[in-house]
Amino acid sequence: MKDMILNKEANERTVLVGLITPRQPEQKALEYLDELAFLADTAGAETVKVFTQRLDHADRVSFVGKGKLQEIKQYVEENEIGMIIFDDDLTTKQVLNIERELQIKVLDRTSLILDIFAKRAQTATAKTQVELAQYQYLLPRLTRMWTHLERQRGGIGMRGPGETQIETDRRIILDRISRLKKELESIDRQKNIQRKNRGKLTRVALVGYTNAGKSTLMNVLSKSDVFAENKLFATLDTTVRKVIIDNLPFLLTDTVGFIRKLPTHLVDSFKSTLDEVREADILLHVVDISHPQFEEQIEVVNKTLQEVCGAAEKPMIMVFNKIDAFTFKPKDDDDLTPRTRENIPLEELEQTWMAKLNGKCAFISAKKDIGIDRLKQMIYDDAKAIHLERFPYNDFLYQTYDDLTDESSNNNQ
Repeated sequence: MKDMILNKEANERTVLVGLITPRQPEQKALEYLDELAFLADTAGAETVKVFTQRLDHADRVSFVGKGKLQEIKQYVEENEIGMIIFDDDLTTKQVLNIERELQIKVLDRTSLILDIFAKRAQTATAKTQVELAQYQYLLPRLTRMWTHLERQRGGIGMRGPGETQIETDRRIILDRISRLKKELESIDRQKNIQRKNRGKLTRVALVGYTNAGKSTLMNVLSKSDVFAENKLFATLDTTVRKVIIDNLPFLLTDTVGFIRKLPTHLVDSFKSTLDEVREADILLHVVDISHPQFEEQIEVVNKTLQEVCGAAEKPMIMVFNKIDAFTFKPKDDDDLTPRTRENIPLEELEQTWMAKLNGKCAFISAKKDIGIDRLKQMIYDDAKAIHLERFPYNDFLYQTYDDLTDESSNNNQ
């Protein structure tokens, strides 16, 4: 077990729980729990302890075994813990059993992410998207929520007002989901019109794992002031800015970050955001190279782009950000353990990735303004090639783009 103090000023004290299984070995489980701790910190909670258990699969009744649940209960009672967060989705039955035993608030990974999204949503579009995701998450969990009626016996002739209330709530939620979907369909139509009104401007979209530095890079390239913070999901709203590099204008879009175990409810709700990625001409895949698991984060983003956006084959520039925060420990000559990100110097990583991607990558620090000029040149070269395809007889008349759009504000306002 590992004690973790993340935020002494937080209001809610919480413990985290994860499983070590044949499909999720210990190292990966701990990495996921570290990320869950960051999510909890983003939500405003103080993580004081992490519990893990080795099981073949999650217990259907209480997620963890009875002995582990009693161990957690003792710690919760002795340390005035008000909330417990599990790293995987829980069933309604599991939530009720755990709440009944521990007498504290129980969350799973998805409900925590939804809470963060609700907290971060600023525009009407983002709020609608988050509300839809919340209702979609809640709907299948209604069946066992009426614990005040649990003393009623089931069976023929014994169905009382509890089921009636559940069905009423289900109809209310289904109606609300239907209305929210219609609202988002209307928003999608507006977005499509906006995208068409942009003419044939080259579109560049920033994609990447959450907290990789997309918004900071957006500010550097567009000389704007998009909100950026060292928190997960600091940006939910799609923001579009017109950027000009050497008289060549293009549209730069900042999008919501991806994450491991991305809830499907969020994917469905944030369709309009993902459409910006689908319709982009060039993707800037921003990577936090200072993160110990940055290569796995790259895989998560690429997989999400392929499965959700259908955009994995688009022209892409890998942007390795935060080189100013990169650290490594030289490996001893007699150390026979496998090499990891922690003991490979930045110069070697640069050479490796440059060779692997045929030079289609840049190593920068958006915060310290390092390597930005080279990145701008790469963007310019790719955007110019697309421009020449669309305007073969207008090689140098880039200024004509200024008449096509003046879009320089948040696309979701």
